[in-house]
Amino acid sequence: MRVVVGEDQTLVREGIVRVLERAGVDVVGVAVDAPDLLDSARTHHPDVVIADIRMPPDLEDDGLRAALEIRATMPDIGVVVLSQFLEAQYARELVGERPEGVGYLLKEKVAYPQILVDAVCRVAAGESALDPDVIERLVLRKRVGSPFDDLTPRERDVVTLMAEGRSNAGIAAALVVSVPAVERHVTSIFSKLGLRQSDAAQHRRVLAVLRYLQS
Repeated sequence: MRVVVGEDQTLVREGIVRVLERAGVDVVGVAVDAPDLLDSARTHHPDVVIADIRMPPDLEDDGLRAALEIRATMPDIGVVVLSQFLEAQYARELVGERPEGVGYLLKEKVAYPQILVDAVCRVAAGESALDPDVIERLVLRKRVGSPFDDLTPRERDVVTLMAEGRSNAGIAAALVVSVPAVERHVTSIFSKLGLRQSDAAQHRRVLAVLRYLQS
């Protein structure tokens, strides 16, 4: 797996590179600002780009803008964005209408190597990897008139785990229930959120979370 890392803070950048290399990932480029990140993505065309949201030159959402441009112009490159704080708008912009090959992690998770490596691997495989803490806070936040009001507490647990990119088997293991039980919950969730049977199963799983973020 080939990865480009975009991070302007030296210690954080070196930490990410070390974690990835120890996991057998080939870090083919590093970038310290958004223009450099775009250039590195075009030059190396990696499997995944990791980008901090706030990067030079403006130290605002430059990294996110670069990540969005990469997704728009080089759609076969997966993108994992690191955020210092929970920003629901950033998550919505990043996922957009194409939930495949995208990850959103709180920056503090860099301290947990397996979480970072797992997210990069899932995104490289064309899956989504949304930070469980981010999803939990968003899913549990009360929304007036939201279709999620109709979900049971257990169904909310399942949505949270779906948003992380887990399969039905993975959800069953996390909740210590059977796979058929999870399948029943997933079917109920799709029905309550008005997601059609004609939608691809994997796409509906992420649409379920997007439906909440956009409500």
